[in-house]
Amino acid sequence: MCGIAGLISSVKTMEYKESVAPKMLKSLTRRGPDEGGVYMDTRALLVHRRLAVVDIERGKQPMHFVRGNEHFVLVYNGELYNTDSVRKGLEEKGYVFESHSDTEVVLKAYVEYKEDCVYRFNGIFAFAVYECNSGKLFLCRDRIGVKPLFYTLKGNELAFASEIKALLSTGLPTREVDEEGLYELFFLGPARTSGIGVFKDIKELKPGEYGLYQNGKLYKKQYFRLTAKPHPHGEKQTIEYTRWLIEDAIKGQLVSDVPLCTFLSGGLDSSIITHCASKESLKKGERLHTYSVEYRDNEKYFKESLFQPNRDFEYIRMMSKSENTWHHEVILENTLLAEALEPATIARDLPGMADVDSSLLLFCKEVKKNFTVALSGECADELFGGYPWYHRKEILFSDTFPWASNLEVREKILKKNVLKNGREYVRSRYLETVNLTDKLDSDSDYEGRMREMFMLNFYWFMQCLLDRKDRMSMYSGLEVRVPFCDYRIVEYAYNMPWELKSYKGREKGIVRKAFEKILPDEIVYRKKSPYPKTHNPFYYQVVSAKVREILKKKTALTELLSRDGINSLMESENSLNAPWYGQLMRTPQILAYIIQLDKWFEEYDVKLNF
Repeated sequence: MCGIAGLISSVKTMEYKESVAPKMLKSLTRRGPDEGGVYMDTRALLVHRRLAVVDIERGKQPMHFVRGNEHFVLVYNGELYNTDSVRKGLEEKGYVFESHSDTEVVLKAYVEYKEDCVYRFNGIFAFAVYECNSGKLFLCRDRIGVKPLFYTLKGNELAFASEIKALLSTGLPTREVDEEGLYELFFLGPARTSGIGVFKDIKELKPGEYGLYQNGKLYKKQYFRLTAKPHPHGEKQTIEYTRWLIEDAIKGQLVSDVPLCTFLSGGLDSSIITHCASKESLKKGERLHTYSVEYRDNEKYFKESLFQPNRDFEYIRMMSKSENTWHHEVILENTLLAEALEPATIARDLPGMADVDSSLLLFCKEVKKNFTVALSGECADELFGGYPWYHRKEILFSDTFPWASNLEVREKILKKNVLKNGREYVRSRYLETVNLTDKLDSDSDYEGRMREMFMLNFYWFMQCLLDRKDRMSMYSGLEVRVPFCDYRIVEYAYNMPWELKSYKGREKGIVRKAFEKILPDEIVYRKKSPYPKTHNPFYYQVVSAKVREILKKKTALTELLSRDGINSLMESENSLNAPWYGQLMRTPQILAYIIQLDKWFEEYDVKLNF
């Protein structure tokens, strides 16, 4: 994986671009610590920071290709998992390849097919191709939105980048946040409406979207969307095809010229990935390394709940033994967990999932000491009905975002009348997504609601987790791949009847059945348990103290916050009837989110405009 950025201008002079280039390069160094490259002409600047994973010697960027009088330049962030098949098709058309990198395949596929190249790719990516002769720029983001691509369009200038900080380094977007941005932060955060970058001038390409920029105008097209189709298979075929799809996706993502490991939580998804990766490693005579995360003294304070029914340790040990992996447990200190909230904010360029982010950031930092690539089990829950809100009817039909239904606590931390229409804003975003849901005429009301829930998870909860995984891992130059995000799996799961998906009434039932007799029974039938969080009361004490210090200051942020509301929240660690966001963000995480807001306002010199 890498970091990309660029600036297209028909107005500014070359000196402007020359001063911007080193700033953009520096801002993306963590995404690409191995090397940097720049292309510049009178109209364009393209910047690339590289994390070398495949074809280390010949995969350098920006990559050039000249055909006749045409000159093309590519900057690319991602991995193409069907590289061989796309390359073969191009070779049949007469193209010759100088490397085995997917970068060269993406560039020459664009040259041959132009924007239609996107329909031939299976991977996770964000890339830009500049046509030097015409001055046209093509921008593209993968179908699922695993890799980020933000942009700013002002006048006759367009800037794009993998991260918001790189855009800000150009000086093109202001640092203003308007009312819409504040609604995003306080009523939807840490989620974010697809396409919105919170800063007033910053947008992003949506998952499955591409853009063509020329002569000061940007044309965008949604090239991928979820469409309803009849499910083609019966029960037995569905089980077999689900297994094949998942195994094929995992195998395709094991390609690497640098060391590779897997994250192992002892849950179903990470265990499937570990099993497949271990099997492939053994074919090479190698032993797979696996990693898990835990918190100091967590065993003393853990309490079972609906959302977190048990701890991971015994299941991790069982799976590691079953697959003969070399397992590493990373134990995080609670003080460091709180301290890492600030770098986690900088990594995401926005307040995020509080210690759920900071723990992953610290975890990835440790993994990076020995590995450059890891595979992780994100997104199976969203696709195959792994969360409680798929199974509890009172949540399923609640007609709002099921992971953030408690808007009262969001209003409570704000001064009265600061943001008057928070509920209406959330409602409008919810309905926008629900109304995008494609259904069959034959769908029952229940099946139709399940499709709506799939869309809500796909465009909201899943995107938040993908943002988290990308930024926290790339902050340490660690590439984390997510096999369950293969678009073939997504499409198949969208059209799978709920009765099959929840086979025998279980969350992710079809996946459990598909890997029955392959994984240990204890793993296959283990109740869903989310990413581990700290239960140590010391962490709550630390974040509470930090928030009290923040409230003593007079800043743009504290002018928005209700001191009385936050103080009453701090009176009881477990006072919430429903989580702030998802299964993991309760009172300690709300306080941690305020710490992240404070850091973000200060570090990014945020100006309010509402």
